[in-house]
Formats: sequence, structure tokens, C-alpha cells
Amino acid sequence: MSVNANPAFLSAVELSRAYRDGSLSPVEVATAVFEQIERHDATLNAYCLLDRDRALAQARASERRYRDGNPLGSLDGVPVAIKDLFLTAGWPTLRGSTLIDPDQRWEVDAPPVAALRDAGAVFPGKTTTPELGWKGLTDSPLTGITRNPWDPASTPGGSSGGSAVAVAKGMAPLALGTDGGGSIRIPASFTGISGFKPTYGRVPHWPVSPYGTLAHAGPMARTVEDLALLLDAVARPDGRDWLALPPEPGVRYIEAVHELRSPLRIAFSPALGFAAVDPEVGESVGAAVRVFADMGAAVDETDPPIEDPIEAFQVLWNAGAAQATQQYSPAERAKLDPGLQEIVEDGWRYSAVRYVDANTYRGNFAVTMNRFFADYDLLITPAMPIPAFEAGREVPGGWHAKRWTSWSPFSYPFNMTQQPAISIPCGFTAAGLPVGLQIVGRKYEDALVLAAAHAYQQAAPASLRWPHMTGE
Repeated sequence: MSVNANPAFLSAVELSRAYRDGSLSPVEVATAVFEQIERHDATLNAYCLLDRDRALAQARASERRYRDGNPLGSLDGVPVAIKDLFLTAGWPTLRGSTLIDPDQRWEVDAPPVAALRDAGAVFPGKTTTPELGWKGLTDSPLTGITRNPWDPASTPGGSSGGSAVAVAKGMAPLALGTDGGGSIRIPASFTGISGFKPTYGRVPHWPVSPYGTLAHAGPMARTVEDLALLLDAVARPDGRDWLALPPEPGVRYIEAVHELRSPLRIAFSPALGFAAVDPEVGESVGAAVRVFADMGAAVDETDPPIEDPIEAFQVLWNAGAAQATQQYSPAERAKLDPGLQEIVEDGWRYSAVRYVDANTYRGNFAVTMNRFFADYDLLITPAMPIPAFEAGREVPGGWHAKRWTSWSPFSYPFNMTQQPAISIPCGFTAAGLPVGLQIVGRKYEDALVLAAAHAYQQAAPASLRWPHMTGE
């Protein structure tokens, strides 16, 4: 990534280097980030909470540590935006809902937030999410509509849409997101950034998500190298997450991203056997796959032997939504996002037997994918079958179905399997909207997925473009 005169657009890796050699200070960078927020957030609505005073105090403390020669690590002084599903001490966590009381004691950090605080990161604020993170868009009764920096009339996707917009527009170089059915990868694809859903449990998550073991936490950034830097900080075991994984043995992701093993065996599935893909998306993804072949990978165009797992996913998802809202009265639930109300009502109708059946299907589905990966190191698909569409809608105009899952067939299958999956930018439509490429790896092989994605970004630097290049 080329160095931009505006420090708000430098990568986290570049910022860490500049802090150490004294060419930039954390205060300068925090100030530049808030200037971007002041310039653009009224239009884009990436943040639901801003705390300039606290962020600048964190930046000044970081500046002193660098001056004294004792920074806390590579993220010391680097701004990181926090999705408003993560508890953050001193700030309310309202999850896009009007039903959560902000006037209570907010004294606890979620595990990745605690890890970032220990690493000396600077927190500009909290980013927007749909109510309770229920859908692949970012609009809510509490915070309104979040918009795409490439085209404010379009959605950035979600549910980590605020985090994606903040990263894409220089309002934070890094962000935390969650991904229960694509909520990191969908907005990464729609906004042209990089977003990684690690293996389930790699990043500890607490309190337990109502969506259970579908819900992953992970990093969002403009480059894969920055994803690795952030993952190193937050992939830290935490006893509050009883399913948290131990560290990947002997792995530092910022080093592993430069150590791609070869030759790779790659399965390229243009549609997973059941999705309909926009021709412009298919063209960009196909061109990206050819880059991997040019790098020496053995690429087979083949589909995994699976069917669309949407029915089982919706049982698990909608039941989770029902559980998340069970403490509210009928009158309170009537204030929820209308789409959320609908899936809550659906979730209440499921029997325990049907829920267990969905989990059994999920287990068999995951085993099928494990067997498929016995022959391949990686699977490549489009991240999304379509580019971004009109903001404030759950589906595009004239669409054949009602729910967001109907246009995200490449994302939720890999929440079902808990495999690592990344979305990286690989092109643009004629209208100038980003296209994302998805790379999926074997469970626990997070480092390989990151290394392959980084290798692509090195081989195809034209894929790294930000909306500020067309006007800040």
C-alpha cells in the first residue's frame, strides 16, 4: 500500500513503523482520524458513539510510551473502531436497539476489547450495527441507515457495516467485527476492504452470542497484513469464553502472512453449485482465480458436494433471535426492527426437536466439507453474488425473496462449518462498486488463509483502492 500524505489512510503496519521511528505520533494520527470522521460521518453514519477526549488521552499516553522507549506492542497508538456488539468499559453497548437502557453501569470489556486495551490501542468510538446484529445490512431503529462510501445511496452491508465504512473511509485503520452469517465478509465485500472470520473460538467472544456457535469475532482492515496484526492481538485465550481456542502453535500471524506454502491445491467454485451470480462479479472473481494459477497454484473448478444449508441455518438463526428478545414484553417487542420481529416470531414456533435436527444437519454438513478439504488446501468463491444495492432495504428492489440470506449464499455456509473465511477486494463493477473474493480454509488453518489472501494482494495491487482516491 502506498503511503498517503494523510496519516488517516496509512495502514496499521505503517503507523507502527512511523511511531517507532518518530516520523508520526499517535496524537497526530488520532487527530487525522477524527478529522475524517467530522468530514464524512454525518453522511455515512459509521459511528454510533464517539469519544474524542478519551481517544486523545489514550493517544497521548501512547505517545509518552514511545518517547520513553516502552511501547506495549505493534498496536500501541493505532486507532481501532469497536462494533457496538462488544462490551466496552465506560461506554454503553446498545446493539442498535432502543430497548437497551444506556443508563446503567458499563464497566466490563469483551475479551477482544480487553486485549486491545492492554495492547495500547486507541478507541475512537463504537460503530453502527443493525438491531442485535440480526441481518446482513446496517440500519436500525436506534441509529438509522449506514451508507456505503463508494456510493452513499447504496448499503455497505452488515452487520459490521459501521466498522467496514470506518475502515474504508479513513475513519479508523482497524476495526472489530462479528460474523454470524457473513457479517464481517458481507460489508468487507461491499465496501472494498479486507475482513476475516477466523476459525470459531480463535477470537474469544463474551457474553455468549444468542446465535451460539455461528457467531465469530474477527478483524477488519484495508489490507490482509493489517488483519494479521490485529488478529495477533485479539486471538488471546480468555476464560470467559469456554470454547476459546489455544493459540495456533508457533504462529504469529503478522509473520505467517508472508510465509505461503506452495504449491497450493485450490478448489474454485463459482457458485457453490446453487447460487446465482451477477456476471460482473463472476468476471472479477474469475480473473482473481487466474492470478492464483499464475502464482503456481493447482486450481480445479469444482463444487463441494453440498446443498444450500439455508433451512437449517434459519432455524438456528431465528431461534437465536427469539432467545435474544425473550426478556421483552409484547409491547416492547413491537418496537423492534420489523424484520427482526418477523424472525423472532418464526423462532418461537420451532420445537426443540426441530432445533436439534438443524444442529444435526449442521454437523453432517461440516463433515462433508471436511472430507472435501482432504483434497484441497483452499476453496475460492465470490464473497457476494451481487454488488451493493440500495441502502435501507433488506433485499434489492424486485428481488425474488424477502430475507437477507437470499443474497448471501456464500457466507453463512461457513458459519455452519466454523471454518476460517476471508473476503478481500478483487475488482469493481462498471458502476464503480467493489467486488469481493472469498477464500475458505480448513478449520484451524487461519494462517494459511491469511497468507494466501496476502499473496493475492501482493500480486494484484490494483485491487487495493479506497473511496478517498475519488475524493476525500
